[in-house]
Amino acid sequence: MQPRDLSDHVAYEAGRGIEEVARELGRNPSEFVKLASNENPHGPSPAATEAIRETAASVNGYPKAAHADLTEAIADQWGLVDAQIWLANGGDGAIDYLHRATVEPGEDVLVPDPGFAYYGMSARFHHGGVTEYTISRADGFAQTAETVLEHYDGERIVWLTSPHNPTGSTIALDDIEHVAAETGEDTLVVVDEAYGEFADRDSAVSLLEGRNGFDARDDVAVLRTFSKAYGLAGVRLGYAIVPEAWSEAYTRVNTPFAASELACRAGLAALEDDDHVNRTVETARESRAAMRDHLETHVWESEGNFVLAAVGDASAVAEETQARGVIVRDCSSFGLPGCVRVTCGTEAETERAIETLNAVLVDLDVQPAEVTEP
Repeated sequence: MQPRDLSDHVAYEAGRGIEEVARELGRNPSEFVKLASNENPHGPSPAATEAIRETAASVNGYPKAAHADLTEAIADQWGLVDAQIWLANGGDGAIDYLHRATVEPGEDVLVPDPGFAYYGMSARFHHGGVTEYTISRADGFAQTAETVLEHYDGERIVWLTSPHNPTGSTIALDDIEHVAAETGEDTLVVVDEAYGEFADRDSAVSLLEGRNGFDARDDVAVLRTFSKAYGLAGVRLGYAIVPEAWSEAYTRVNTPFAASELACRAGLAALEDDDHVNRTVETARESRAAMRDHLETHVWESEGNFVLAAVGDASAVAEETQARGVIVRDCSSFGLPGCVRVTCGTEAETERAIETLNAVLVDLDVQPAEVTEP
């Protein structure tokens, strides 16, 4: 007995953790700073931490009430009805739900390249196919409707990422609307806003609800997560925002109790902790600016909690930077072997990353021609 043919599937490559790297190098974990996974440098919302402590003794029960409470709270935050909120086990869980609700076996989804590998992985898990559109370094990783539409060929879902990982670029709401208008009536446009809190622009929820001068659409969905700005990556909590007409589909595609009791109670508390989110966003903005100003290489403009930097040989630079105690993300797995992604850390972490990466570029004799745009 063997599993089904998984030869078309690839393993997801997560950023390396401090404990993993320290064990490998035989060193103390305290020597390292991890800036590879776009995690919140301030940790979880303190209110969420307290909620987890208070909830721990009641995790013997299923999270029915907590699930309903969090759904209602998120809907209120966005001015939506509860049925438009699809809670999930992280943003990747919401991706699975949207594919289950939409993709028939053999139908394709259109995904960005480079981009989040799980869009394609999930589609293939659900027996769908994957086509790609390119977000090009030669174009400064700009995202436009034309870039997407020139590759569109009737796919069931079009995935947009704003801000985009790993580049930090965004796509304007006018362009998102144009994509939705020019794709078929059976195509759903999903805007992944996992890093939305860090961007200085309106959410694509405006397109679902007919706000800010847009007509309401029933072919756009939005993805959000508690992993980044709220600092809850470890409890796995995300959600999709869907058109109201999709409301009944959730009960037919979600797993029973799609988010845990701890996750729901943490999410409820985090939603009320504006101070933590504001501090996190401000830290990211300051860190992005510092890295653009002081890294001695090309750094692209970013609206996420990370920057993409040109380094010539990403593998060599990431390895040497890691050896010096700063873990960054080699973007070879994204198809960008000349770039590393650096998460926005605290002021001290950002300063250390800048000093370390600059020294590595000098010591490895990375030439200007290797790191200039494009």
